[in-house]
Amino acid sequence: MTEAILRVEGLCAGYDGIPVISDIDLQVMPGEIVAVVGANGAGKTTLLRTIAGLNRPLSGIVSFSGTPISHLKAHRVLKLGISCVPEGRRLFGKLSVEKNLTLGAYTVESPAEVRRRLDEVMAVFPVLRERANQTAETLSGGEQQMLALARGLMSRPKLLMLDEMSLGLMPTAVEKMMETVTAVNRAGTTVLLVEQMVQEALEIAHRGYVIQNGRIVQSGTSAELLESEEVRKAYLGM
Repeated sequence: MTEAILRVEGLCAGYDGIPVISDIDLQVMPGEIVAVVGANGAGKTTLLRTIAGLNRPLSGIVSFSGTPISHLKAHRVLKLGISCVPEGRRLFGKLSVEKNLTLGAYTVESPAEVRRRLDEVMAVFPVLRERANQTAETLSGGEQQMLALARGLMSRPKLLMLDEMSLGLMPTAVEKMMETVTAVNRAGTTVLLVEQMVQEALEIAHRGYVIQNGRIVQSGTSAELLESEEVRKAYLGM
């Protein structure tokens, strides 16, 4: 039986000792896109930050490829193979596109290897090759999100975590971004996608979890969740 690449068990986390998420159980299997969907403020970002090692859990376990990682700092989590693209992109606006990408491979010591990875991600995102010498702040919103996603891929993660990719994007750019995530997944990268655009996320995911007020309230295949009366009423306006 295939082992989950990511397993979260009984996770409770928050800030200054005050829980934001409680009793979170979820798993991601190799090769999946798994969506965690819910309204703004439901705890989705806290969940990703805790998995990535940016927050310390109050209780519970996070395991990656069978190894507990709850106690590890963020740079060690990254080295193990988890890359997180944060909400709001967090690009270095005054630096070039190429420099932003290079910073995504800061754990890689070989300049030749960094160059190989640059060529790889620019093949996936041709517009970034065209804009390589432009500063990140001069890109459109959709191009900036592509840059953030490409920077996340520079570490060649086994698991790519994406936090609210659709934020601030026009519908056409959201559609393009979802197509890109699907292509990245088909190329072999497992994806954990956090989104408040519920339908768009579930349409590309294999499975999903619905989070409300810091707790998982529903889970299932994407088709099951899209057909759920509760999800349709709460998030799809049906």
